Amino acid sequence: MASRVSRRLAAITESATLAVDARAKALKAAGRPVVGFGAGEPDFPTPDYIVEAAVAACREQRWHRYTPAGGLPELREAVAAKTLRDSGYDVKASQVLITNGGKQALYNTFAALLDPGDEAILPAPYWTTYPEAIKLAGGTPVIVDTDESSGYRATVEQLEAARTPRTKLLVFVSPSNPTGAVYTPEQVAEIGRWAAEHGIWVVTDEIYEHLVYGDAQFASMPMLVPEIADTCVVVNGVAKTYAMTGWRVGWMIGPDDVVKAAGNLQSHATSNVANVSQVAALAAVSGDLAAVEEMKVAFDRRRHLIVGLLSAIPGVECPTPEGAFYVYPSVKGVLGKEIRGQRPASSADLAGLILDEAEVAVVPGEAFGTPGYLRLSYATSDADIVEGVGRMAALLGEAR
Repeated sequence: MASRVSRRLAAITESATLAVDARAKALKAAGRPVVGFGAGEPDFPTPDYIVEAAVAACREQRWHRYTPAGGLPELREAVAAKTLRDSGYDVKASQVLITNGGKQALYNTFAALLDPGDEAILPAPYWTTYPEAIKLAGGTPVIVDTDESSGYRATVEQLEAARTPRTKLLVFVSPSNPTGAVYTPEQVAEIGRWAAEHGIWVVTDEIYEHLVYGDAQFASMPMLVPEIADTCVVVNGVAKTYAMTGWRVGWMIGPDDVVKAAGNLQSHATSNVANVSQVAALAAVSGDLAAVEEMKVAFDRRRHLIVGLLSAIPGVECPTPEGAFYVYPSVKGVLGKEIRGQRPASSADLAGLILDEAEVAVVPGEAFGTPGYLRLSYATSDADIVEGVGRMAALLGEAR
């Protein structure tokens, strides 16, 4: 029987990261001692001053009504000011569209830029939502594979090899989810100049801009390469910097015509983002960065802890990430070996085995376009890292 669901939506897969997180939470609720490394969200509470701004907003009747679909004017102004403060990129409030999280910002952007047949170059490993949003908007993802040998960073040569007459845009992410890779300013500038030379749009996701460690430096492409400003969209939000994943406030920054088109779409799709969340986001972006600095200290400690523990497991190779809060170890040395009567042939098989036998939730590399790897978020407690990776080590140590 023919599917009753449209071909467009039937081709879209569920978010693998949210599915793993949901399964881990369900097992925990059933009394299982699951350690979850699946979800990409800080384990810190939203700072008090942000919460208090939201509480006060709940009591103001003006926030009980519709507001402009593109976002509160004062929040759009504040995002423009924050962008200048944090990355040196000078934009107008009219270039900012406030969205229901970063995911809506991405879909709005792809819908505004892509026509059927247009290609979007997407380096892998990639966050699970990128290819699905590109396809939903009518575009075709063109995957450029990277691995640990290059620090999971794509080169201009690789991008040029993927370019065709149908190439419309490049998705650029630094720091990266799922690998934690951070491009150097020189690499960012080189890629930006390549895009400008060939008239290719750049959609740059800067959601992890403040989560960089050691000598790594965040660099905003339109700041380094001003000539791409008219063919660049920046996506960002409050989720990671201010521990506000559940508040659902993101934004896109781009040329006026693209932002207006995306705003027209949003006016029909969702209208305005919840006003209380917008007022909370206003408090966040107008304040200082003390909250993220506190989180960074913990994340930096945890990244060294988890890399050391994973690297000690035979068959596992774990590069040290430079940003975000993920590790992306290769488990190719474990695949095909016998573990408790099973021979996992893929990282998806192995992730299932680890959840069933060790009660540890990880996301397989298949979700990010590169089988043979696992993603673990270290945005969790030191104790959970020690316990969870310890269970994995005990299980994988049985591999024969």
